[in-house]
Amino acid sequence: MWYDESNDFVDLFVSARPASSKNEIVGVYDDTLKVKVKAPAVEGAANKELAKFLSKLFKVPKGEIRFVSGETSKRKRLRLPKSEKLMQFIEDMTA
Repeated sequence: MWYDESNDFVDLFVSARPASSKNEIVGVYDDTLKVKVKAPAVEGAANKELAKFLSKLFKVPKGEIRFVSGETSKRKRLRLPKSEKLMQFIEDMTA
């Protein structure tokens, strides 16, 4: 499963692809959400870009997105507060 839901937050299992031509969600592959980000994987730039992109996409404060694991790996676990946009996205992706 590419996400884990609890009462107040959702953990997303993300496969990040840095240095892409644009920020976009590609889809769900091998139980991870594949996300392309423009920033290179240098000095945390891709992680910052990923958090910023997800923050705007799901309408959650960027400061409330936490890297639970995988900060230096392509496969990451991010914890986001629940939002209407995020829950709708999960519903759409699992339908």
